[in-house]
Amino acid sequence: MSFRQNLNHELSKLFNGLWDADVNRFTPGKDYRISLQGKAGYVPSRNNNAKDSAPQPLFLYVDEERLRSVKTFAAFVSLLDNYEMSTGVVEVVTPEEITENNRFLDVILETEVMKITHQYLLQKNLAKPSLPDFKKQLYTIWFQLYSRDGSRGSDSCGFEHVFIGESKRGKEIMGLHNWVQFYLQEKRNNIDYKGYVARQYKSRPDEDDQVLNLQFSWKEMVKPVGSSFIGVSPEFEFAIFTIIFLLSQDKVTKEVVRIEEYELQIIVYRQGRFIGTAYPILLSSNNEDLY
Repeated sequence: MSFRQNLNHELSKLFNGLWDADVNRFTPGKDYRISLQGKAGYVPSRNNNAKDSAPQPLFLYVDEERLRSVKTFAAFVSLLDNYEMSTGVVEVVTPEEITENNRFLDVILETEVMKITHQYLLQKNLAKPSLPDFKKQLYTIWFQLYSRDGSRGSDSCGFEHVFIGESKRGKEIMGLHNWVQFYLQEKRNNIDYKGYVARQYKSRPDEDDQVLNLQFSWKEMVKPVGSSFIGVSPEFEFAIFTIIFLLSQDKVTKEVVRIEEYELQIIVYRQGRFIGTAYPILLSSNNEDLY
């Protein structure tokens, strides 16, 4: 059976519009270079032993000047040190961190990507016309703290899980689906890229693919399969994950979309009124047939 039978054409059209509007996206081969190297081996869940099929880092080069000069990237990077890594440890949010969260939302809301997103959600009656009200909605969805592992304290939020990553009491990697965080952690020798995870329909991805399935260790914990957009702006990821979250009240929403040459399944988990996790899975690229 082809995945295309389940392709969401409305969201595909919308997300291609967001892709075209994403002027802050980094270009492979120009703004960054990656080295896929070998295919990752199978690692059972909770097993932190993994063959290293990639002696080099994933990222060979990233234009850090552009990371610093593009407002949305700069505001995004300022958030990456604001959270405790391990669940079960209550998060303490300082006034400075609240200011950084609001600054990030302010700058992404200035982008065409988020303007298109707001208009679409208005048409669906899923957002209010007022920009301050929409910003509050985004803040609640992404930055409101909650308990992830059932402890009494608030130890997690959607932003931390998806964009920064966290560990399940120091034993298991959760989240970390953002390429900038991956690059910065790899640069600090906290992440060891183990190799690409092959898709069922293609033995090897291309090094200019902007969606990848990867295996890596982070502070000695192995993530058997992690998936991430590569090079896209934070506002692009914020937009598509927010849209899918708001379109459904299901605990888990899975939408198959086609963005440029990539056929993806976008998965969003709901944690009550908040995002639990969200990530893409690459199904095919370069017009491959999915049978």
